[in-house]
Amino acid sequence: MEGGGAVAASAEFKECLRLTRSQPYILRLVFSAGIGGLLFGYDTGVISGALLFIRDDFIELEKNTTLRETIVSMAVAGAIVGAGLGGWLNDKLGRRPSLILADVLFIAGALIMAFAPSPAFIIFGRVFVGLGVGMASMTAPLYISEASPARIRGALVSTNGLLITGGQFMAYLINLAFTKVPGTWRWMLGIAGVPALLQLFLMVTLPESPRWLYRQGRKEETVVILRKIYPANEVEQEIESLRKSIDDEILLEGSIGEQGLVGKLKKAFGSRVVRRGLMAGVIVQVAQQFVGINTVMYYSPTIVQLAGFASNDTAMALSLITSGLNAIGSVVSMFFVDRVGRRRLMLLSLVGIVAWLAVLGGTFLGAAHNAPPVSDLEMRPFADQTCPEYKPSVHWSCMDCLKAESTCGFCAHQGDTLLPGACLALSNATRGMCHDDHREFYSEGCPNKFGWLALLALAAYIVSYSPGMGTVPWIVNSEIYPLRFRGVCGEIAAVANWVSNLIVTQTFLTLTKALGTAETFFLFCGVSFLALIVVFFTVPETKGLQFEEVEKMLDSKDYKPWKRYRPEVPLKGREISLCMP
Repeated sequence: MEGGGAVAASAEFKECLRLTRSQPYILRLVFSAGIGGLLFGYDTGVISGALLFIRDDFIELEKNTTLRETIVSMAVAGAIVGAGLGGWLNDKLGRRPSLILADVLFIAGALIMAFAPSPAFIIFGRVFVGLGVGMASMTAPLYISEASPARIRGALVSTNGLLITGGQFMAYLINLAFTKVPGTWRWMLGIAGVPALLQLFLMVTLPESPRWLYRQGRKEETVVILRKIYPANEVEQEIESLRKSIDDEILLEGSIGEQGLVGKLKKAFGSRVVRRGLMAGVIVQVAQQFVGINTVMYYSPTIVQLAGFASNDTAMALSLITSGLNAIGSVVSMFFVDRVGRRRLMLLSLVGIVAWLAVLGGTFLGAAHNAPPVSDLEMRPFADQTCPEYKPSVHWSCMDCLKAESTCGFCAHQGDTLLPGACLALSNATRGMCHDDHREFYSEGCPNKFGWLALLALAAYIVSYSPGMGTVPWIVNSEIYPLRFRGVCGEIAAVANWVSNLIVTQTFLTLTKALGTAETFFLFCGVSFLALIVVFFTVPETKGLQFEEVEKMLDSKDYKPWKRYRPEVPLKGREISLCMP
Protein backbone atom coordinates (compact mmCIF):
# COMPACT_ATOMS: atom_id res chain seq x y z
CA MET A 1 0.00 0.00 0.00
CA GLU A 2 1.41 3.41 -0.97
CA GLY A 3 0.70 5.04 2.39
CA GLY A 4 2.11 2.14 4.39
CA GLY A 5 5.41 3.89 4.93
CA ALA A 6 3.78 6.89 6.54
CA VAL A 7 1.76 4.65 8.87
CA ALA A 8 4.85 2.64 9.79
CA ALA A 9 6.85 5.79 10.45
CA SER A 10 4.05 7.32 12.54
CA ALA A 11 3.79 4.16 14.64
CA GLU A 12 7.57 4.06 15.04
CA PHE A 13 7.72 7.64 16.33
CA LYS A 14 4.86 6.98 18.78
CA GLU A 15 6.67 3.90 20.06
CA CYS A 16 9.85 6.01 20.25
CA LEU A 17 8.13 8.55 22.51
CA ARG A 18 6.62 5.83 24.70
CA LEU A 19 9.84 3.86 25.15
CA THR A 20 12.08 6.87 25.75
CA ARG A 21 9.73 8.01 28.51
CA SER A 22 9.94 4.63 30.25
CA GLN A 23 13.67 4.14 29.47
CA PRO A 24 15.21 7.68 29.58
CA TYR A 25 18.74 6.22 29.40
CA ILE A 26 18.13 5.73 25.66
CA LEU A 27 17.72 9.49 25.18
CA ARG A 28 20.98 10.11 27.02
CA LEU A 29 22.83 7.77 24.65
CA VAL A 30 21.20 9.21 21.52
CA PHE A 31 21.63 12.85 22.52
CA SER A 32 25.28 12.35 23.50
CA ALA A 33 26.21 10.64 20.23
CA GLY A 34 23.95 12.94 18.19
CA ILE A 35 26.12 15.94 19.09
CA GLY A 36 28.47 14.50 16.44
CA GLY A 37 25.84 15.30 13.80
CA LEU A 38 25.39 18.76 15.29
CA LEU A 39 29.16 19.38 14.97
CA PHE A 40 29.05 18.19 11.36
CA GLY A 41 26.26 20.63 10.54
CA TYR A 42 27.81 23.50 12.50
CA ASP A 43 31.12 23.22 10.66
CA THR A 44 29.31 23.24 7.30
CA GLY A 45 27.40 26.40 8.16
CA VAL A 46 29.81 28.45 10.26
CA ILE A 47 32.59 28.84 7.69
CA SER A 48 30.27 30.53 5.19
CA GLY A 49 29.73 33.53 7.48
CA ALA A 50 33.16 33.54 9.11
CA LEU A 51 34.78 33.72 5.66
CA LEU A 52 33.38 37.23 5.12
CA PHE A 53 35.20 38.57 8.18
CA ILE A 54 38.37 36.52 7.60
CA ARG A 55 38.49 38.14 4.16
CA ASP A 56 38.18 41.59 5.75
CA ASP A 57 41.00 40.93 8.24
CA PHE A 58 43.42 39.42 5.71
CA ILE A 59 43.27 41.67 2.66
CA GLU A 60 45.28 39.17 0.55
CA LEU A 61 42.17 36.96 0.47
CA GLU A 62 40.18 39.52 -1.54
CA LYS A 63 41.79 38.54 -4.84
CA ASN A 64 43.19 35.15 -3.89
CA THR A 65 40.07 33.06 -4.38
CA THR A 66 42.10 29.84 -4.31
CA LEU A 67 43.22 30.61 -0.76
CA ARG A 68 39.62 31.28 0.30
CA GLU A 69 38.50 28.04 -1.32
CA THR A 70 41.29 26.17 0.45
CA ILE A 71 40.17 27.51 3.83
CA VAL A 72 36.71 26.09 3.16
CA SER A 73 37.66 22.85 1.42
CA MET A 74 40.44 21.67 3.75
CA ALA A 75 37.77 20.55 6.22
CA VAL A 76 36.26 18.43 3.44
CA ALA A 77 39.68 16.96 2.61
CA GLY A 78 40.21 16.21 6.30
CA ALA A 79 36.76 14.60 6.47
CA ILE A 80 37.66 12.18 3.65
CA VAL A 81 40.68 10.99 5.65
CA GLY A 82 38.72 11.07 8.92
CA ALA A 83 35.92 8.92 7.53
CA GLY A 84 38.46 6.34 6.32
CA LEU A 85 40.26 6.31 9.68
CA GLY A 86 36.93 6.23 11.48
CA GLY A 87 35.95 2.92 9.89
CA TRP A 88 39.18 1.27 11.04
CA LEU A 89 39.08 2.84 14.52
CA ASN A 90 35.44 1.84 15.01
CA ASP A 91 36.34 -1.81 14.57
CA LYS A 92 39.70 -1.66 16.35
CA LEU A 93 39.00 0.56 19.39
CA GLY A 94 35.22 0.80 19.48
CA ARG A 95 32.57 3.44 18.77
CA ARG A 96 32.98 5.36 22.05
CA PRO A 97 36.79 5.96 21.80
CA SER A 98 36.33 6.99 18.15
CA LEU A 99 33.81 9.68 19.12
CA ILE A 100 36.04 10.87 21.97
CA LEU A 101 39.02 11.15 19.57
CA ALA A 102 36.82 13.05 17.09
CA ASP A 103 35.93 15.52 19.86
CA VAL A 104 39.61 16.03 20.78
CA LEU A 105 40.43 16.76 17.12
CA PHE A 106 37.48 19.13 16.82
CA ILE A 107 38.43 21.03 19.99
CA ALA A 108 42.05 21.29 18.84
CA GLY A 109 40.96 22.58 15.42
CA ALA A 110 38.57 25.13 16.95
CA LEU A 111 41.31 26.52 19.23
CA ILE A 112 43.87 26.70 16.40
CA MET A 113 41.42 28.66 14.23
CA ALA A 114 40.30 30.96 17.06
CA PHE A 115 43.89 32.09 17.73
CA ALA A 116 45.17 31.85 14.13
CA PRO A 117 47.62 34.68 13.27
CA SER A 118 47.41 33.98 9.51
CA PRO A 119 45.30 32.17 6.88
CA ALA A 120 47.81 29.27 6.95
CA PHE A 121 46.93 28.55 10.60
CA ILE A 122 43.21 28.71 9.79
CA ILE A 123 43.77 26.07 7.09
CA PHE A 124 45.73 23.94 9.57
CA GLY A 125 42.86 24.18 12.06
CA ARG A 126 40.32 23.32 9.35
CA VAL A 127 42.19 20.07 8.65
CA PHE A 128 41.86 19.07 12.32
CA VAL A 129 38.16 19.96 12.31
CA GLY A 130 37.67 17.97 9.10
CA LEU A 131 39.29 14.89 10.59
CA GLY A 132 36.92 15.13 13.55
CA VAL A 133 33.88 15.72 11.32
CA GLY A 134 34.75 12.74 9.11
CA MET A 135 35.11 10.40 12.08
CA ALA A 136 31.96 11.68 13.82
CA SER A 137 29.84 11.65 10.65
CA MET A 138 30.10 7.87 10.36
CA THR A 139 30.54 6.93 14.04
CA ALA A 140 27.63 8.86 15.58
CA PRO A 141 24.83 7.18 13.54
CA LEU A 142 26.54 3.80 14.02
CA TYR A 143 26.65 4.22 17.80
CA ILE A 144 23.01 5.37 17.90
CA SER A 145 21.94 2.45 15.70
CA GLU A 146 23.72 -0.16 17.81
CA ALA A 147 22.55 1.30 21.13
CA SER A 148 18.88 1.68 20.09
CA PRO A 149 16.04 -0.82 20.50
CA ALA A 150 15.34 -2.37 17.09
CA ARG A 151 11.71 -1.25 16.87
CA ILE A 152 12.56 2.46 17.19
CA ARG A 153 16.01 2.37 15.60
CA GLY A 154 14.97 4.19 12.41
CA ALA A 155 13.36 7.04 14.33
CA LEU A 156 16.39 7.50 16.59
CA VAL A 157 18.98 7.27 13.79
CA SER A 158 17.00 9.79 11.72
CA THR A 159 17.53 12.34 14.51
CA ASN A 160 21.22 12.44 13.49
CA GLY A 161 20.21 13.83 10.09
CA LEU A 162 17.96 16.41 11.73
CA LEU A 163 20.80 17.46 14.05
CA ILE A 164 23.07 18.00 11.01
CA THR A 165 20.65 20.47 9.42
CA GLY A 166 19.91 21.90 12.88
CA GLY A 167 23.64 22.47 13.38
CA GLN A 168 23.80 24.36 10.08
CA PHE A 169 20.93 26.61 11.14
CA MET A 170 22.52 27.17 14.57
CA ALA A 171 25.79 28.16 12.87
CA TYR A 172 24.06 30.93 10.90
CA LEU A 173 22.40 32.22 14.08
CA ILE A 174 25.72 32.27 15.95
CA ASN A 175 27.41 33.97 13.00
CA LEU A 176 24.75 36.67 13.10
CA ALA A 177 25.12 37.05 16.88
CA PHE A 178 28.87 37.70 16.66
CA THR A 179 28.95 40.17 13.75
CA LYS A 180 29.36 43.16 16.09
CA VAL A 181 31.64 41.48 18.65
CA PRO A 182 35.38 42.23 18.49
CA GLY A 183 37.10 39.20 17.02
CA THR A 184 34.00 38.20 14.97
CA TRP A 185 35.23 35.16 13.02
CA ARG A 186 37.48 33.97 15.86
CA TRP A 187 34.43 33.58 18.09
CA MET A 188 32.40 31.99 15.29
CA LEU A 189 35.02 29.30 14.67
CA GLY A 190 36.23 28.92 18.26
CA ILE A 191 32.81 28.42 19.82
CA ALA A 192 32.49 25.15 17.86
CA GLY A 193 34.72 23.63 20.54
CA VAL A 194 31.96 24.03 23.17
CA PRO A 195 29.56 21.30 21.92
CA ALA A 196 32.60 19.07 21.20
CA LEU A 197 33.73 19.55 24.82
CA LEU A 198 30.19 18.73 26.00
CA GLN A 199 30.12 15.54 23.94
CA LEU A 200 33.58 14.58 25.20
CA PHE A 201 32.38 14.86 28.80
CA LEU A 202 29.18 12.93 28.10
CA MET A 203 30.88 10.13 26.16
CA VAL A 204 33.45 9.59 28.95
CA THR A 205 30.52 8.80 31.28
CA LEU A 206 28.74 6.50 28.79
CA PRO A 207 29.38 2.86 27.85
CA GLU A 208 30.61 1.32 24.62
CA SER A 209 28.15 0.08 22.00
CA PRO A 210 26.65 -3.22 23.25
CA ARG A 211 27.03 -4.78 19.82
CA TRP A 212 30.77 -4.00 19.67
CA LEU A 213 31.27 -5.33 23.22
CA TYR A 214 29.48 -8.57 22.38
CA ARG A 215 31.68 -9.10 19.32
CA GLN A 216 34.73 -8.67 21.58
CA GLY A 217 33.46 -11.41 23.89
CA ARG A 218 32.62 -8.97 26.71
CA LYS A 219 29.16 -10.42 27.32
CA GLU A 220 28.76 -9.41 30.95
CA GLU A 221 29.27 -5.72 30.11
CA THR A 222 26.82 -6.10 27.24
CA VAL A 223 24.11 -7.44 29.56
CA VAL A 224 24.60 -4.55 32.02
CA ILE A 225 24.08 -1.99 29.23
CA LEU A 226 21.09 -3.79 27.71
CA ARG A 227 19.36 -3.78 31.12
CA LYS A 228 19.52 0.03 31.04
CA ILE A 229 18.17 0.25 27.49
CA TYR A 230 15.40 -2.38 27.49
CA PRO A 231 12.54 -3.15 29.88
CA ALA A 232 13.46 -6.07 32.20
CA ASN A 233 11.12 -8.52 30.44
CA GLU A 234 12.82 -7.91 27.04
CA VAL A 235 16.51 -8.20 27.98
CA GLU A 236 16.90 -11.96 27.53
CA GLN A 237 15.11 -11.84 24.18
CA GLU A 238 17.36 -9.01 23.00
CA ILE A 239 20.52 -10.86 24.09
CA GLU A 240 19.45 -13.88 22.04
CA SER A 241 18.58 -11.65 19.06
CA LEU A 242 21.97 -9.94 19.32
CA ARG A 243 23.79 -13.29 19.49
CA LYS A 244 21.99 -14.58 16.38
CA SER A 245 22.59 -11.35 14.47
CA ILE A 246 26.34 -11.35 15.20
CA ASP A 247 26.65 -15.05 14.34
CA ASP A 248 24.97 -14.37 10.99
CA GLU A 249 27.24 -11.37 10.43
CA ILE A 250 30.38 -13.42 11.10
CA LEU A 251 29.10 -16.15 8.76
CA LEU A 252 28.46 -13.53 6.07
CA GLU A 253 31.95 -12.08 6.46
CA GLY A 254 33.35 -15.56 5.95
CA SER A 255 31.36 -15.96 2.73
CA ILE A 256 33.19 -13.06 1.08
CA GLY A 257 36.56 -14.11 2.45
CA GLU A 258 39.11 -12.47 4.70
CA GLN A 259 41.49 -11.44 1.93
CA GLY A 260 41.15 -7.74 2.74
CA LEU A 261 39.78 -4.81 0.76
CA VAL A 262 41.32 -5.76 -2.60
CA GLY A 263 39.86 -9.27 -2.42
CA LYS A 264 36.44 -7.94 -1.45
CA LEU A 265 36.52 -5.47 -4.33
CA LYS A 266 37.38 -8.23 -6.82
CA LYS A 267 34.46 -10.31 -5.63
CA ALA A 268 32.16 -7.30 -5.62
CA PHE A 269 32.97 -6.19 -9.18
CA GLY A 270 32.64 -9.76 -10.38
CA SER A 271 28.93 -9.56 -9.59
CA ARG A 272 26.51 -8.03 -12.10
CA VAL A 273 24.21 -7.06 -9.22
CA VAL A 274 26.98 -5.09 -7.49
CA ARG A 275 28.14 -3.39 -10.69
CA ARG A 276 24.64 -2.17 -11.50
CA GLY A 277 23.92 -1.19 -7.92
CA LEU A 278 27.24 0.59 -7.51
CA MET A 279 26.74 2.49 -10.76
CA ALA A 280 23.41 3.82 -9.49
CA GLY A 281 24.73 4.47 -5.96
CA VAL A 282 27.84 6.38 -7.05
CA ILE A 283 25.95 8.36 -9.72
CA VAL A 284 23.39 9.72 -7.24
CA GLN A 285 26.12 10.59 -4.71
CA VAL A 286 28.21 12.45 -7.30
CA ALA A 287 25.10 14.15 -8.73
CA GLN A 288 24.14 15.29 -5.23
CA GLN A 289 27.32 17.38 -5.08
CA PHE A 290 27.72 18.41 -8.73
CA VAL A 291 24.33 20.15 -8.80
CA GLY A 292 26.15 22.76 -6.71
CA ILE A 293 24.58 22.44 -3.27
CA ASN A 294 27.76 23.11 -1.33
CA THR A 295 28.35 26.31 -3.23
CA VAL A 296 25.23 27.43 -1.38
CA MET A 297 25.94 25.81 2.02
CA TYR A 298 29.61 26.90 2.19
CA TYR A 299 29.37 30.21 0.33
CA SER A 300 25.78 31.34 0.95
CA PRO A 301 26.60 34.81 2.35
CA THR A 302 29.15 35.34 -0.45
CA ILE A 303 26.47 34.47 -3.03
CA VAL A 304 24.13 36.96 -1.36
CA GLN A 305 26.84 39.61 -1.73
CA LEU A 306 27.36 38.61 -5.36
CA ALA A 307 23.62 39.28 -5.78
CA GLY A 308 24.19 42.88 -4.72
CA PHE A 309 23.82 42.98 -0.93
CA ALA A 310 27.07 44.52 0.33
CA SER A 311 26.62 44.35 4.12
CA ASN A 312 28.09 41.31 5.90
CA ASP A 313 25.23 41.45 8.43
CA THR A 314 22.58 41.51 5.69
CA ALA A 315 24.29 38.69 3.80
CA MET A 316 24.30 36.42 6.85
CA ALA A 317 20.74 37.31 7.89
CA LEU A 318 19.44 36.45 4.41
CA SER A 319 21.50 33.24 4.41
CA LEU A 320 19.39 32.00 7.33
CA ILE A 321 16.66 31.43 4.73
CA THR A 322 18.69 28.80 2.86
CA SER A 323 19.69 27.00 6.05
CA GLY A 324 16.14 26.99 7.41
CA LEU A 325 14.67 25.73 4.15
CA ASN A 326 17.28 22.96 3.99
CA ALA A 327 16.33 21.80 7.50
CA ILE A 328 12.62 21.84 6.67
CA GLY A 329 13.26 19.94 3.44
CA SER A 330 14.97 17.08 5.27
CA VAL A 331 11.82 16.63 7.39
CA VAL A 332 9.52 16.85 4.35
CA SER A 333 11.49 14.09 2.65
CA MET A 334 10.73 11.67 5.48
CA PHE A 335 7.01 11.91 4.72
CA PHE A 336 7.16 11.73 0.92
CA VAL A 337 10.01 9.40 -0.01
CA ASP A 338 7.86 6.27 0.41
CA ARG A 339 4.77 7.80 -1.18
CA VAL A 340 6.36 9.37 -4.24
CA GLY A 341 9.28 6.94 -4.55
CA ARG A 342 13.05 7.43 -4.48
CA ARG A 343 13.59 7.68 -8.23
CA ARG A 344 10.63 9.96 -8.93
CA LEU A 345 11.49 12.26 -6.02
CA MET A 346 15.07 12.66 -7.30
CA LEU A 347 13.92 13.33 -10.85
CA LEU A 348 11.36 15.93 -9.71
CA SER A 349 14.06 17.47 -7.54
CA LEU A 350 16.49 17.67 -10.48
CA VAL A 351 13.88 19.30 -12.72
CA GLY A 352 13.41 22.03 -10.11
CA ILE A 353 17.17 22.40 -9.65
CA VAL A 354 17.76 22.84 -13.40
CA ALA A 355 14.96 25.41 -13.68
CA TRP A 356 16.05 27.54 -10.72
CA LEU A 357 19.74 27.42 -11.55
CA ALA A 358 18.79 28.76 -14.99
CA VAL A 359 16.84 31.58 -13.29
CA LEU A 360 19.81 32.30 -11.01
CA GLY A 361 22.17 32.45 -13.99
CA GLY A 362 19.81 34.75 -15.88
CA THR A 363 19.42 36.99 -12.82
CA PHE A 364 23.17 37.41 -12.36
CA LEU A 365 23.56 38.00 -16.10
CA GLY A 366 20.99 40.82 -15.96
CA ALA A 367 22.68 42.26 -12.89
CA ALA A 368 26.09 42.29 -14.61
CA HIS A 369 24.73 44.08 -17.69
CA ASN A 370 22.97 46.70 -15.55
CA ALA A 371 25.79 47.46 -13.12
CA PRO A 372 26.07 51.17 -12.26
CA PRO A 373 28.87 53.11 -14.05
CA VAL A 374 32.00 54.59 -12.49
CA SER A 375 31.86 58.39 -12.43
CA ASP A 376 34.78 60.87 -12.42
CA LEU A 377 32.68 63.16 -10.25
CA GLU A 378 32.18 60.43 -7.63
CA MET A 379 35.92 59.66 -7.70
CA ARG A 380 37.01 63.20 -6.70
CA PRO A 381 36.56 62.83 -2.91
CA PHE A 382 38.88 59.78 -3.09
CA ALA A 383 41.58 61.22 -5.36
CA ASP A 384 44.45 59.42 -3.61
CA GLN A 385 42.65 56.09 -3.30
CA THR A 386 41.48 55.38 -6.86
CA CYS A 387 41.88 51.97 -8.51
CA PRO A 388 45.29 51.95 -10.34
CA GLU A 389 43.82 50.56 -13.58
CA TYR A 390 41.06 53.16 -13.85
CA LYS A 391 41.41 55.69 -16.68
CA PRO A 392 38.96 58.65 -16.83
CA SER A 393 38.84 58.39 -20.63
CA VAL A 394 37.56 54.75 -20.50
CA HIS A 395 33.96 53.93 -19.66
CA TRP A 396 33.88 51.57 -16.66
CA SER A 397 31.03 49.97 -14.77
CA CYS A 398 31.07 48.50 -11.29
CA MET A 399 31.73 45.04 -12.80
CA ASP A 400 34.85 46.34 -14.62
CA CYS A 401 36.03 47.80 -11.32
CA LEU A 402 35.70 44.46 -9.46
CA LYS A 403 37.48 42.60 -12.29
CA ALA A 404 40.54 44.91 -12.22
CA GLU A 405 43.91 43.15 -11.97
CA SER A 406 44.78 44.95 -8.75
CA THR A 407 42.32 44.52 -5.90
CA CYS A 408 39.58 47.15 -6.27
CA GLY A 409 36.13 47.79 -4.84
CA PHE A 410 33.10 49.89 -5.75
CA CYS A 411 31.96 52.72 -3.44
CA ALA A 412 28.31 53.27 -4.35
CA HIS A 413 26.47 56.57 -4.75
CA GLN A 414 25.49 58.12 -1.45
CA GLY A 415 21.80 58.51 -2.16
CA ASP A 416 21.01 55.71 -4.62
CA THR A 417 23.26 52.67 -5.09
CA LEU A 418 22.06 52.27 -8.70
CA LEU A 419 23.52 55.68 -9.66
CA PRO A 420 27.21 56.15 -10.68
CA GLY A 421 29.82 55.49 -7.97
CA ALA A 422 33.60 55.41 -7.40
CA CYS A 423 36.17 52.67 -8.09
CA LEU A 424 38.77 52.53 -5.31
CA ALA A 425 41.85 50.50 -4.45
CA LEU A 426 40.56 47.95 -1.97
CA SER A 427 41.82 48.23 1.60
CA ASN A 428 40.35 48.53 5.07
CA ALA A 429 41.12 52.25 4.87
CA THR A 430 39.12 52.86 1.66
CA ARG A 431 36.30 50.66 2.94
CA GLY A 432 36.21 52.79 6.10
CA MET A 433 36.28 56.06 4.12
CA CYS A 434 33.36 54.88 1.99
CA HIS A 435 31.33 53.87 5.05
CA ASP A 436 32.17 57.14 6.82
CA ASP A 437 30.63 58.96 3.84
CA HIS A 438 27.43 56.87 4.39
CA ARG A 439 27.96 54.80 1.26
CA GLU A 440 27.89 51.05 0.64
CA PHE A 441 31.16 49.39 -0.35
CA TYR A 442 31.05 46.43 -2.78
CA SER A 443 33.89 43.95 -3.27
CA GLU A 444 32.06 40.79 -4.45
CA GLY A 445 29.01 41.83 -6.51
CA CYS A 446 27.52 45.10 -7.72
CA PRO A 447 24.37 46.96 -6.68
CA ASN A 448 21.46 46.05 -8.95
CA LYS A 449 17.67 45.80 -9.07
CA PHE A 450 17.67 42.00 -9.54
CA GLY A 451 19.01 41.05 -6.09
CA TRP A 452 15.69 39.97 -4.57
CA LEU A 453 14.91 37.81 -7.59
CA ALA A 454 18.26 36.08 -7.08
CA LEU A 455 17.37 35.40 -3.43
CA LEU A 456 13.97 33.98 -4.41
CA ALA A 457 15.61 31.73 -7.00
CA LEU A 458 18.18 30.61 -4.40
CA ALA A 459 15.39 29.76 -1.94
CA ALA A 460 13.46 27.87 -4.64
CA TYR A 461 16.64 25.95 -5.53
CA ILE A 462 16.97 24.80 -1.90
CA VAL A 463 13.28 23.85 -1.77
CA SER A 464 13.80 21.74 -4.91
CA TYR A 465 17.05 20.19 -3.70
CA SER A 466 16.54 19.31 -0.05
CA PRO A 467 13.63 16.80 -0.08
CA GLY A 468 14.96 14.99 -3.15
CA MET A 469 18.65 15.16 -4.02
CA GLY A 470 19.46 16.23 -0.46
CA THR A 471 18.36 13.04 1.31
CA VAL A 472 17.33 10.37 -1.22
CA PRO A 473 20.86 9.44 -2.50
CA TRP A 474 21.71 8.21 1.01
CA ILE A 475 18.49 6.18 1.16
CA VAL A 476 19.18 4.62 -2.25
CA ASN A 477 22.68 3.66 -1.11
CA SER A 478 21.28 1.97 1.99
CA GLU A 479 18.96 -0.22 -0.12
CA ILE A 480 20.62 -1.02 -3.43
CA TYR A 481 23.62 -3.20 -2.45
CA PRO A 482 23.57 -6.91 -1.55
CA LEU A 483 24.03 -7.34 2.21
CA ARG A 484 27.37 -9.14 1.87
CA PHE A 485 28.88 -6.19 -0.03
CA ARG A 486 26.99 -3.32 1.59
CA GLY A 487 29.97 -2.17 3.67
CA VAL A 488 32.54 -1.90 0.88
CA CYS A 489 30.05 -0.48 -1.66
CA GLY A 490 28.78 2.06 0.86
CA GLU A 491 32.34 3.22 1.51
CA ILE A 492 33.04 3.64 -2.23
CA ALA A 493 29.87 5.71 -2.70
CA ALA A 494 30.57 7.82 0.41
CA VAL A 495 34.13 8.57 -0.78
CA ALA A 496 32.71 9.54 -4.20
CA ASN A 497 30.38 11.96 -2.41
CA TRP A 498 33.16 13.55 -0.32
CA VAL A 499 35.56 13.84 -3.28
CA SER A 500 32.83 15.47 -5.40
CA ASN A 501 32.13 17.81 -2.50
CA LEU A 502 35.83 18.74 -2.38
CA ILE A 503 35.97 19.43 -6.13
CA VAL A 504 32.93 21.73 -6.06
CA THR A 505 34.03 23.53 -2.89
CA GLN A 506 37.59 24.10 -4.13
CA THR A 507 36.56 25.52 -7.52
CA PHE A 508 33.41 27.65 -6.99
CA LEU A 509 35.00 31.05 -6.30
CA THR A 510 37.66 30.47 -8.96
CA LEU A 511 34.92 29.74 -11.49
CA THR A 512 33.01 32.92 -10.57
CA LYS A 513 36.18 34.96 -11.17
CA ALA A 514 37.25 33.13 -14.35
CA LEU A 515 33.84 32.71 -16.02
CA GLY A 516 31.61 35.15 -14.18
CA THR A 517 28.90 34.49 -11.59
CA ALA A 518 26.11 34.05 -14.16
CA GLU A 519 28.18 31.70 -16.30
CA THR A 520 29.11 29.61 -13.24
CA PHE A 521 25.46 29.05 -12.36
CA PHE A 522 24.70 28.25 -16.00
CA LEU A 523 27.52 25.66 -15.82
CA PHE A 524 25.92 24.06 -12.76
CA CYS A 525 22.58 24.18 -14.57
CA GLY A 526 24.05 22.24 -17.50
CA VAL A 527 25.67 19.68 -15.19
CA SER A 528 22.35 19.27 -13.35
CA PHE A 529 20.52 18.68 -16.64
CA LEU A 530 23.11 16.02 -17.52
CA ALA A 531 22.57 14.50 -14.05
CA LEU A 532 18.81 14.40 -14.73
CA ILE A 533 19.35 12.38 -17.91
CA VAL A 534 21.92 10.03 -16.34
CA VAL A 535 19.79 9.39 -13.24
CA PHE A 536 16.76 8.67 -15.45
CA PHE A 537 18.62 5.98 -17.40
CA THR A 538 20.72 4.39 -14.62
CA VAL A 539 18.90 4.59 -11.26
CA PRO A 540 16.04 2.12 -10.57
CA GLU A 541 13.15 2.53 -8.13
CA THR A 542 13.66 0.69 -4.82
CA LYS A 543 10.51 1.93 -3.10
CA GLY A 544 8.66 -0.86 -1.30
CA LEU A 545 11.13 -3.57 -2.34
CA GLN A 546 12.78 -5.86 0.17
CA PHE A 547 16.53 -6.39 -0.14
CA GLU A 548 16.04 -9.77 -1.83
CA GLU A 549 13.76 -8.19 -4.44
CA VAL A 550 16.25 -5.39 -5.15
CA GLU A 551 18.93 -8.03 -5.77
CA LYS A 552 16.62 -9.95 -8.13
CA MET A 553 15.78 -6.75 -10.01
CA LEU A 554 19.46 -5.86 -10.53
CA ASP A 555 20.24 -9.42 -11.64
CA SER A 556 17.41 -9.54 -14.17
CA LYS A 557 18.42 -10.05 -17.84
CA ASP A 558 15.86 -7.50 -19.04
CA TYR A 559 16.85 -4.96 -16.35
CA LYS A 560 15.78 -1.46 -17.36
CA PRO A 561 16.16 1.15 -14.58
CA TRP A 562 13.45 3.41 -16.03
CA LYS A 563 10.83 0.66 -15.78
CA ARG A 564 9.15 -0.15 -12.46
CA TYR A 565 10.14 -3.59 -11.21
CA ARG A 566 7.22 -5.83 -10.19
CA PRO A 567 8.12 -8.88 -8.08
CA GLU A 568 6.65 -12.09 -9.47
CA VAL A 569 5.52 -13.23 -6.03
CA PRO A 570 4.77 -10.26 -3.75
CA LEU A 571 6.20 -10.72 -0.27
CA LYS A 572 3.55 -10.50 2.44
CA GLY A 573 3.83 -8.43 5.55
CA ARG A 574 6.24 -6.04 3.91
CA GLU A 575 7.18 -3.07 6.08
CA ILE A 576 8.34 0.20 4.64
CA SER A 577 10.31 2.63 6.79
CA LEU A 578 10.63 6.29 6.02
CA CYS A 579 13.66 6.65 8.27
CA MET A 580 17.17 6.37 6.90
CA PRO A 581 18.94 3.35 8.42
